[in-house]
Amino acid sequence: MAATLHHNVTGEATVKLVNAGDNTKISKISLANVHGSLACSIDLFIVKENVGTYYFFKQLSLPADMSLNHDISFDSTSRGFSLFIKLTKSASETPAVDVILS
Repeated sequence: MAATLHHNVTGEATVKLVNAGDNTKISKISLANVHGSLACSIDLFIVKENVGTYYFFKQLSLPADMSLNHDISFDSTSRGFSLFIKLTKSASETPAVDVILS
């Protein structure tokens, strides 16, 4: 099954963007903080069950109304890794980030 390449991530939950075995290769990720006034902290990482967690970035502060385009190398076809994102709010309001994988 192919991965969904567009996500609207809201709140402080950890969200799986790509499942292991989805046969998806990702070379770029675009993150847009769609909150109008507050920065949010972003963790982007891969996890392999019974092996570990590996971060592309951890606690990246993305200002309000700003975007980040980042080159990554991720292949979910055979290595057993899943791709995750976790948002953390910087104040009392809920963080919101749009994610585009390509």
